[in-house]
Order: sequence, then C-alpha cells, then structure tokens
Amino acid sequence: MKRQAGSVGTAMNSLITHRDYGSEPLNEADLAADPFEQFASWLADAESAELTEPNAMVLSTVDGDGVPSSRTVLLRGVHEGGFEFYTNYDSRKGRALAEHPVASALFPWYLLQRQVIITGTVERVSSTASDTYFASRPYKSQIAAIASEQSRPIDSRGELESRMAEVAATFPENESVPRPDGWGGFRLVPSRVEFWKGRRSRLHDRLVYSREASGDSAWQVTRLQP
Repeated sequence: MKRQAGSVGTAMNSLITHRDYGSEPLNEADLAADPFEQFASWLADAESAELTEPNAMVLSTVDGDGVPSSRTVLLRGVHEGGFEFYTNYDSRKGRALAEHPVASALFPWYLLQRQVIITGTVERVSSTASDTYFASRPYKSQIAAIASEQSRPIDSRGELESRMAEVAATFPENESVPRPDGWGGFRLVPSRVEFWKGRRSRLHDRLVYSREASGDSAWQVTRLQP
C-alpha cells in the first residue's frame, strides 16, 4: 500500500503505545500553603530522583504577530515571587517578551509522572542580579554569550567558532569577562501554577493555584478534570 504524504509508519511504536500511570495521588490536603513551597518540594524530588536537568523548563512566548514559540531554558532562581531564567534580550524569546511580557513555563518530569505549568507576566531582573549570575557562569559560557547573536542566521558553524576564538583572545581565561549589555535575566511572576500527577486510566490529578494578576490576593486552589 502506498503511504500518503505526511503519514507516519507503524515502526514508530510510541504513537500506538498506551502506557498507564501510577496510583500515587495528589490531594488538596497534601499541598503546601503556596505554589512556591510546593514547587520547591517537587523540584527537590526531581533532584533526588537524579533526573536529567530537573530545572529545565519549556518556555512559551507569543510575538507581536501573535505567533507562539517554545524552547527549553534552565530555571536559575526563585526570587521575589517569581521564576528566573537568563538569555540574550535580542533573541527570539527576548524580543517576544519585550512585545508581550507574558509567558508559560512547563517542567516535564516524566519519570515521576509529574509536571508543573506556570503562567504569568514577565519582567526583567535587576542589572545587579544579572551581573551576579553572569559572573557565576563557566568561562566558556560567558564568552559564548558574547560571541553569539542568539537566534540570528549565520553562514556556518566555523564562523561561530571563529567568533568564539576572537572573544577568547579579547577576554583570556582567569580574567573578568563583562556581561554583555544585551544579556540578562527575566522573572516569570505567576498568576497560575498547575501541579499535574499522572494516574491510572488517564484520570490524572490536576490541582491549580491561582490569584489575581496583581499578586495581592490569596492563592486559591481548584481541582480540574483531566
């Protein structure tokens, strides 16, 4: 039989596999008082389970034309009521956040059959916070941040590596590397945080903390149908 254009063959077994999840519940009575405390507990569990990059999150943004985009970034702090990450401000996500300072972040802890989805507004962290974090990065990560015009086209890998070498020559190892003006942190300030736990027969547990965008109101917890 001739396969239709765009069809997927049955050799891709994951598309027809039905895996059931566990029986461990997520109950309202077991939740922490606020989502930050609950998140810290689940992140600690992910670290204890030795998951690969437990602080990795899928960050989704929307640009000025209403086009969504997603990518994986690393959570680098939970401070001042928000979740912090760092990037080039002129990258695709940086430009999107400048136009629409809202985002969603998903932590996919598959092996634990858990996920956390955070939705809220985004603001820049202070220059001091960005300086402090940049100084803590490995040397090669620092010079890569200078060499790369993130999200911009480039002719070849070789050209990128040449830029890296030029920056390394300008800022030798074991010397202070200045943070680029266009590189720094964002803070995702949540108005909604969903904790998801996989359950048998796809009757998953979904508990959502939510409050007004101002952040002045108390967190309310709602159970959603799976």
